[in-house]
Amino acid sequence: MPGVPSEIVAINSLADQKPSQLDPTVRALGVVSLLNDFSSEVAVRTLPLFLANVLGVRTTVIGLIEGIAESTATLLKLVSGHLSDRIGRKKALALWGYGLSNFTKPLLYFAASWGVVLVVRFLDRVGKGIRTAPRDALIADVTAPGMRGRAFGFNKAMDKAGAVIALLVAAAVVYLSQRDAVSLTRESYQWLVLLAVFPGLAAVGVLAKWVKEQPKPLKAAPSLSWSQMDGRFWAFIAVLTIFTLGNSSDAFLMLRAQTVGLSTVEIFLVVALFNLVVTATSTKGGALSDRLGRRGLIVSGWLIYAAIYFGFAVASAGWHVWVLYAGYGLYYGAFLGASSALIADLVPDHLRGTAYGIFNAALGVVSFPASLLAGALWDWYGPAAPFLAGGALAFLATIGLLMIPLRR
Repeated sequence: MPGVPSEIVAINSLADQKPSQLDPTVRALGVVSLLNDFSSEVAVRTLPLFLANVLGVRTTVIGLIEGIAESTATLLKLVSGHLSDRIGRKKALALWGYGLSNFTKPLLYFAASWGVVLVVRFLDRVGKGIRTAPRDALIADVTAPGMRGRAFGFNKAMDKAGAVIALLVAAAVVYLSQRDAVSLTRESYQWLVLLAVFPGLAAVGVLAKWVKEQPKPLKAAPSLSWSQMDGRFWAFIAVLTIFTLGNSSDAFLMLRAQTVGLSTVEIFLVVALFNLVVTATSTKGGALSDRLGRRGLIVSGWLIYAAIYFGFAVASAGWHVWVLYAGYGLYYGAFLGASSALIADLVPDHLRGTAYGIFNAALGVVSFPASLLAGALWDWYGPAAPFLAGGALAFLATIGLLMIPLRR
């Protein structure tokens, strides 16, 4: 494969047995996702445990931090997506985004209060907000319509492959530093932050060197050009917003696992299982949406999500959490590739960046009230409450999606 080293091709086999069918840029972006998610899983995924166990922060405050962080990313996804359409330079924006996130994460090593964590989490999400829509538009630009589901599924699979490796390594680090203690210690978390530094910087290097883009000429487009979007696109965004209101931060899943007695090491391993399921199913789920249509896969994912959230509400033993986390991975495998490909199907080519900005904004703008609501429900009514609410909203969104007259 010209321009892409053999190491990248080797890593690709983690997620797809036929990587040669995908564009080299898609494969290189997959490696970026793998390295970046390795870094994020060990430093950011464990933040709820650090906040709760080390700093003694209440669940409501954890929800506040997660909500502010994700809402920040949301607004910037909208801006960066449209900007990438206007300037025709998607790679540059993605590079800035990955760089900001991975140069600020090491500051978590010094965090001694939840205010410091909020600042670092905010900067990390600024980076995500800048990079996500341009990256997705890059994938759509270089992929034929009949391969988009596979391409987006592959990217999500590589993202989760990095998470699997990261969590297994993190579990080993925590086990060696604190054995089977239920609560995470400051020393263990600091080791995890150090572990995250090199893969994050490597992700920026791979993006800079091996991701290729054919720049498009500068256009004077009207502001956001939303009037050119298909009505079905807006209908999908509306039902997605309903679903996302019940899709609070996965931090609450980790805290729920801790309430039924899982140790820190066991939580790392169960989240690794979740990411392994996503890795194994995302590419195939996206490819299946290429053949059978996007809606069926999204509906399947949302119904799985509802069942899993109801399961988390009534979970009472450690093995329940293992089974539920594995099922949760099936939701991601069915939904992520199909939904991203559906956006490209519904909008004009020259508005892809803007459309992915709006799509990712819909996923994130409700994250603040969703996470804040989940934290409040937990504090007011107990651990089951946010999961019952999330499952109910997923059912409502599924009904709404079935009413949209989508065509393949």
